[in-house]
Amino acid sequence: MARRAGVSSRHITRLFHDEMATTPARYVEEIRLEAAQALLESGDDPMATVARRTGFGSAESLRRAFTRHLGITPGTYRARFRTTGTRELADAEAAHPR
Repeated sequence: MARRAGVSSRHITRLFHDEMATTPARYVEEIRLEAAQALLESGDDPMATVARRTGFGSAESLRRAFTRHLGITPGTYRARFRTTGTRELADAEAAHPR
């Protein structure tokens, strides 16, 4: 990340601390978690696929990050927050019967 920004790793760490009150590693993990949450809410890909697509590398790494940040596993998160579209469809049909 520092190389891409054209600065030293110490400097980018200072910038993140000053501007975002976090470290570069924590920031990246938070962004990956947000992406994983979106995939878990909207799809049914296996955990290994979600982990790979979001940069975690393995389902175990994804599980550890979820547990550390959210206090639940990715599977539990998916079960609670998945949107399949069936509820929205039922609501729309109830509001506009034929």
